[in-house]
Amino acid sequence: MNFIFQFQEFANMNIISVLFICGSLLLVTTHCFSVYNIDDSVGLGRRFDGIGGLSGGSATSKLLMAYKEKERNEILDYLFKPNFAAALQILKVEIGGDSQSSDATEASHMHNIWDENYNRGYEWWLMKEAKKRNPDIKLYGLPWNFPGWLGNGTQNPYENAERLATYIMKWVRGAKQVHGLTIDLIGIWNEKAYNKTYIETLRLVLDNSGFENTRIVAADDGGWGVVKDFFENSNFAAAVDYIGVHYPGTESSLAALQTGKQLWSSEDYSSYNDLTGGGCWARLLNWNYVNGFMTSTIAWNLIDSYYQGLPWDRDSLMTARQPWSGNYNVSSPIWTSAHTTQFTQIGWTYLRHGSGVGMFDLGGSYVSLVSPDGKDLSIIIETMSHNHSVCIRPALPPYTVDEQTVILNLKGSFANIQELNVWYSKLRFDGGESVYMEKLSPLKVRNGRVELTLGIDELFTLTTLITGHRGDYGPPPPPAQFTLPFEEDFEDYEDNAEPLLLAMQSGSFEVVPGDKGHGKVMRQMVLERPVIWCTTAGLLDATVNLLGSVNWTDIYVEVDLKIGEVNGTTGVYMAARITHTGCWSYKATGIFFYLFPNDNLFLVTNDLAREKIITGGREYDAVRQGWNNLYMLVKNGTVIGGVNGKPLFNITVPTNPPSGFVGVGTDSYGIADFDNLKVATAAEGEQLIKKKNMERKDFKKLERNWWKSSKKNIKLKKKIINRNRLLSKTDNKLYYVAKSP
Repeated sequence: MNFIFQFQEFANMNIISVLFICGSLLLVTTHCFSVYNIDDSVGLGRRFDGIGGLSGGSATSKLLMAYKEKERNEILDYLFKPNFAAALQILKVEIGGDSQSSDATEASHMHNIWDENYNRGYEWWLMKEAKKRNPDIKLYGLPWNFPGWLGNGTQNPYENAERLATYIMKWVRGAKQVHGLTIDLIGIWNEKAYNKTYIETLRLVLDNSGFENTRIVAADDGGWGVVKDFFENSNFAAAVDYIGVHYPGTESSLAALQTGKQLWSSEDYSSYNDLTGGGCWARLLNWNYVNGFMTSTIAWNLIDSYYQGLPWDRDSLMTARQPWSGNYNVSSPIWTSAHTTQFTQIGWTYLRHGSGVGMFDLGGSYVSLVSPDGKDLSIIIETMSHNHSVCIRPALPPYTVDEQTVILNLKGSFANIQELNVWYSKLRFDGGESVYMEKLSPLKVRNGRVELTLGIDELFTLTTLITGHRGDYGPPPPPAQFTLPFEEDFEDYEDNAEPLLLAMQSGSFEVVPGDKGHGKVMRQMVLERPVIWCTTAGLLDATVNLLGSVNWTDIYVEVDLKIGEVNGTTGVYMAARITHTGCWSYKATGIFFYLFPNDNLFLVTNDLAREKIITGGREYDAVRQGWNNLYMLVKNGTVIGGVNGKPLFNITVPTNPPSGFVGVGTDSYGIADFDNLKVATAAEGEQLIKKKNMERKDFKKLERNWWKSSKKNIKLKKKIINRNRLLSKTDNKLYYVAKSP
């Protein structure tokens, strides 16, 4: 019966709007106020399923773990702590798949069919931190990419439905067994085609593995097309619990409502987190239910904790991308979230349209929610103007908002409420200081009525609850440039950890035990092309892992690298001035210093794809099997570089790109190890190269003297000749192979 009421609400919404407009015209001429009923006696609307944020769809929380504990905890509190700030009720995360998903790559828990590990990446850590602050938060996993073995040589992850379902189930099981996390919700494949057989199989595999309570959301794409299959296939309909759509423009469909299922905007917002972004988010949180009966809205993305200069800059609820300085920014969407999340809980219920939910005559909207026991009421009001609430997508049709006075008529079980607590925000676009989550004096209810004057670009929460709060840790540390010199030997990481400050753009890099002389190293793990989300990721199989600043121009880079003896790649590189990242990494430009040890070949190129070769050659004496040390100095349009202490080139490089990140990677998928990564200023780099040259000259002198004095000791001579050069991690002292002149 409740669904029938909701269906009638949807069918009559346009008629109600016309009646409101006609009423408002009359009210303007008579200088009366518009009256809006807040009434549960006519029945209730749909169950409220929560407001959330999405970590993933490109490693968006990448840098967060690298913050010092104090600032890191503050940031997490702003996101997840109840009654403090955003107080998010759902955390949606990417199930890593070893390939690019907008800004970066997230690691799979199963790089290969024989591999299984649940300590990769940082989403496990983030989910635990969210749960630590709010045990009631719901956890939701969704894949963007899949490791290549699932496609079995194709780009179709559904090639074997049971194998894919088992892969996802293992992620759910790993969350539980390794981290004590219960995954509440699972999606299918972000913004890609769904498969009915797979979804039915996933439901069966989850049930048979003891995860009956993990619910399925379909199809996490850009429309309501999944609905038609519900009416044609009852088994498929039974397998899906929630219909999730991305960027629906606050509109659902009549067919979607007819399914009787809960409707979600399972990805939305995606807007720059300035004042307009805050207005966008405030409007969406109301309009998605007012216009579309959607009971949950999830923002992409949760937090901009990825390097400035990567795609989708600050398309997030807040920003925290300087762990070296501790700086972060609590942006306006945090506080517009709070007007809903601090005064509701999952399981509350919306009132019906026209009796607590709707649009105001002169613009703006209101939604009312009631607690399960009926004792508490929260009314969220927004008056965001068109130009101050435009989201990045989809297009927003014109509308107007004017100042107005409204009367709320409390009826039904709310008739005896004596006062409502008031929380207020005002987004100021005139240069004045915006107001966020300010507690005003309670509104007295007289004869069941509350009168309220509404300005433009304002938010009000009227509630019987007394738990609201504007959390404040004071100003964070000031911003600063990335600290140089930077050195990383990977010794402080647990096995399979992802280095904190390196942002994978292609491939998957993690810390593993190294061989003799290299305690722990960073290894590129992906052996074959994944099933990709970014279609451009399939245009080039090179891997990229970057760090630093997109503004770096003159810079020094040094690294030890080695091709894997088994399943190894063919070439490795380090680079400076890297541009074109995210889904555009395949056409990255910069200064790339490649080494192909099996061919004793080096190349310096102006691009990742090696189509723009600057110089190169074969170096039989300098390049060796096993570990090689590369160094490169970029300064004033010149690049100097060498391998294992031997200078190889001193050349002029193209002026474009003028700046960019530094990074390391491989020419193709396959195992490669990296160690002792060093980044320094150009001035520091010049001193390091001088030191290398002096050491090489001193060594050559010692080498010649040694040959003169050691003719009698043939065994010792052979032993030293065959000894590999080692780089001591304790004092960075260089040892060189002794070679016959």
